Order: sequence, then C-alpha cells, then structure tokens
Amino acid sequence: MQAILSIQSDVAYGHVGHAAAVFPLQRLGFEVWPVNTVQLGHHPGYGRFRGHLVEPERLAVIVDAVLDQAPLESCVGLLAGYLGDAAVADVILKALDAIRPVNPDLTFLLDPVIGDDGSGVFVRPDVPEAIQGRLLPRASIVTPNRFELSHLTGHRIESVDEAGLAAERLLAEGPGLVVATGLPLADDREELGLLALSRDERLLIRTPKLGRGFSGTGDAFSALFLGHYLRAPDLQTAFERAASAIFSLVELTERQGEQELSLVAAQDLFTAAEPRFSAIRI
Repeated sequence: MQAILSIQSDVAYGHVGHAAAVFPLQRLGFEVWPVNTVQLGHHPGYGRFRGHLVEPERLAVIVDAVLDQAPLESCVGLLAGYLGDAAVADVILKALDAIRPVNPDLTFLLDPVIGDDGSGVFVRPDVPEAIQGRLLPRASIVTPNRFELSHLTGHRIESVDEAGLAAERLLAEGPGLVVATGLPLADDREELGLLALSRDERLLIRTPKLGRGFSGTGDAFSALFLGHYLRAPDLQTAFERAASAIFSLVELTERQGEQELSLVAAQDLFTAAEPRFSAIRI
C-alpha cells in the first residue's frame, strides 16, 4: 500500500487541514501518516477559536518516530500545508531528506499556506520567508491560490496571463510544477481558472464561479491533486480529475446548505474516472 506523509494543521470540528485532506487521500487508496502542526477545536473562520500550536521540538519527535517505524519505501508522497511556526520547515526538510534516499521518486507537494484574498496574510510574519526560502526550492509541486502566488512572486495577478508569468517565476525557484487556483479570467467574470504549468506543459481549466466559498477547499484540492497525480497516467488527466472533484465537492456542499465541506457525502465524486472539466493547452 502506497503511503503519504502529511504535515499540516488539524481541527476537531469542520474540514480544514488534515480534516480536509486525509479522507480524500484515503478514498483514493493511500495510507496517510498525518502529523499535526496545530490542533484546534475548529478553524479560525468562525472568529474566536481555541486550540494549541504543536511546538516544533515536539512535532520533530513525532516525525522522527514515524521515520523510525514506518516503511519508508512505501512513502510516495510528502504533503506540507499550514506550518504554524517557521521552524516546522526544518522538520519537513528533515523528513524529505530521510525518505528521498529510500524512494528517489518521492513527490513533495507544498501547499504554501500564507493567506487569501478575503483575509490577507494570516500566518506569522516569518512563515512566508520559510516557505519561499527553504521549502519552495525543494518542492516537486506547489499549489498556491491567487493571493499566495501573487505574494510569493510580487506579481499583480488579474488574468491568466499574469498568473502564467508569476508561475514561471516560481518554477525558476525550484519546483517542477505549479498548480494555481482561484484565478480571474479577463473574458468572463462568471468563471474562475485553474492553471497547471510545468517546464513542458501549460494547462488551463475553467469552472463556473459558485455562490459561496468554504474554508478548507485549498487543503482538499492539494490532497486531491497529489492523489490523482500519483495515480493518473499523465498531468492532464490528474489535473482534470482533481479540478472536477473539488468543484463537485464545493457544489454539493453549497447545494446541501452546509457550513463545512460535505466530504463524506461527496466521497464517490473524488474517484470519478470521467472528469467534468477538460483542460486546454495555452
């Protein structure tokens, strides 16, 4: 059984961080080894929240225990999300350096959790620097939203063309693939774009703009993309399946009138072989 080591936040109620990522990966057939960077009662989107940061020293002890016991040869993916503390970047890199010699084909997906258009930056001031300076150069894949892509590159992004220029700058810093979400489309205000850009391919998917946004969609998308990327025969197939799955999840959640992502109700949509959206080469 193939496994994925995931290092990011978790909540008891709702679906962000591991609560949004673990189940989709399991539904796609992966064992998941989750290590929590923070543990909250619920996500901060409700205003007041309570919980605990897992100090980097304690988190390192947990990761070391996983590395000592788990069959590292089965670990095909490393997923990193919300850090909580900039020092967690070093823990992630230590895990990467332990697994890569055992499995040189390990895919490291970095979800550079920094902020969003509505809230701005919501992490500690030194976290974006740790993401850009330490993690980004070592990542296989990076999955920023529009705000994060702009923040990491200093590029204004109001179109897919501008997003492409920013993604090219990220590629120059080390990753082999940038998948950007929530992109404005200059020719249609009723749709959003998703862009996948590697050194060989540039793919765009257009999806309708839904009426509501939900916390955890970025975490769920990163997990879905990593899972499909590891399973699919090519980038385009993985991109189409992941984009279709996240759209269907949000659409179902909105239709049901829920305040948290309807992960369990949508689980069969995660594995649909026929995507709802097709990617075009640009």
